[in-house]
Amino acid sequence: MPARDPGSGDDGEGDDAGASARTDDGGEDDDAGASARSEASASTPAAGGTDDDPIEVGVELLAKAEDPELSLADAMDRVEAVSTAPTVVREILDTAEKRGVVEREDGVLRTTGSEYVSQTTDVVRRDGDYDCRRCGTGLSTGHFVQLDAGELGPFGSECVRKVTGRDD
Repeated sequence: MPARDPGSGDDGEGDDAGASARTDDGGEDDDAGASARSEASASTPAAGGTDDDPIEVGVELLAKAEDPELSLADAMDRVEAVSTAPTVVREILDTAEKRGVVEREDGVLRTTGSEYVSQTTDVVRRDGDYDCRRCGTGLSTGHFVQLDAGELGPFGSECVRKVTGRDD
């Protein structure tokens, strides 16, 4: 699991004002979902935030970038939420470029898509014992990004906004 950064301040308990999210069952939390949440936490791979194809998840994450331009550093920060393996990160960026999802020029990525990740419909919030995929902070509530290619997470309330481009 990623190392925890106690100074990050993203403990999942902070202000969620900018990160509205829905729960799995439309807002109600019940004990029946607790075992599923525990299994989801236990089965999330340590080297990335998804059990699904990381290339497809990463390409879709870039395709849904709200910003028309991203620095290579910002794009890498988002893609590294999927995988920190250099070969996977490179393949995500190369595949996104080949498919016309992004155009690379002088360290800047221009996005070509018009969709974005909605904090209210594409992010699911689950209570449980998680570690943020981006910063490693322990979480009591995980935020999971729902993409067509797969689910990405868990993230804390601040990190999910950074990964989805809602907070720079």
